[in-house]
Amino acid sequence: MTVDAASVRTSPPTLHDVARAAGVSLATASRVLNGSERKVADSFRERVEKAADELGYTANASAQATARGTSAAIALLVADIADPYFGLIASGVARSADAEGLIVTVAITERDPDREVRILRALRGQRPRGVILAASRAENQGASSVAELSALQALGGRTVTFGDGGDRRIRIDNHGGAERLGRKMAGLGYRRAIAIAAAAGVRTSDDRLAGFTAGFAAGGGEVARVHRGSFDRESGAAAMAEALAEGVDAGTLVFALSDVIAVGAMTAIRDAGRRVGEDIAVCGFDDVPVSSDVTPRLTTVHVPLSDLGEQAFRAVVDAEWTQPPAVLEVVVRESTPGTSR
Repeated sequence: MTVDAASVRTSPPTLHDVARAAGVSLATASRVLNGSERKVADSFRERVEKAADELGYTANASAQATARGTSAAIALLVADIADPYFGLIASGVARSADAEGLIVTVAITERDPDREVRILRALRGQRPRGVILAASRAENQGASSVAELSALQALGGRTVTFGDGGDRRIRIDNHGGAERLGRKMAGLGYRRAIAIAAAAGVRTSDDRLAGFTAGFAAGGGEVARVHRGSFDRESGAAAMAEALAEGVDAGTLVFALSDVIAVGAMTAIRDAGRRVGEDIAVCGFDDVPVSSDVTPRLTTVHVPLSDLGEQAFRAVVDAEWTQPPAVLEVVVRESTPGTSR
């Protein structure tokens, strides 16, 4: 009785097994299964693929990366996957990668510069086709990351950043969008504002705060105080509670760095027995889905985050790429009904 060797195999089939079964050299089998760009005759390719299928062989990702120079993966680094800002960017990257037959691996930096560097260093061994860094960082946190990004570029991977550091960059006009929001809020009659921002030195926060302050002042308003924290909802609630403890007059406008922070601020206002909108107005930035689900609905600046994720992917895979303008629009909702002035 003939026994199929594959049925009694106790270890995974190797590339040598595939080459032997197909009757080709090891080099030919490797070129077919590891994605080398060197041409292989169709007859040999068919034999190798058939043998691999019958044996249940799975190509080694490291070998594929060596043959191609890079792997079939895109690495996406975000600060916090629970933040819908990054979730929307990730959805755009993943949707585009799927259409191209590539996979996306996601790593969480938690806005820790040392963690970011460790992740980028570990990615060298995986040889990703590209790395997309979509995490807000402080001005003094980028030098080591830039060095790691350069090392990845030297291995053949393209690096794309939301901000500075990569060989291609996704630009978001945070200052301009916030300035338009400030002007719009002054136009609704608000004259006194409190801002909730991240730590000084974080580019996204600094740009949005500076833009809003300039636009609000141009319309006759003043940002009276700035309370600082981090980027999460809990920090927004804590900063707003602190502001309320110091005293917040009726008719004051609260500008939050992001919608997530704004939602936390709205919770603190309600917990203090105050009303969002007609008592203390609140506006945010980003226009993530929750901004239109809360009550009252949140005034914000719409940022096309999913589209920007798609653009980041295209920046990785397209030889010729330029970013089309990202239009940021002010969206006025019930959280800023305006004053009688």
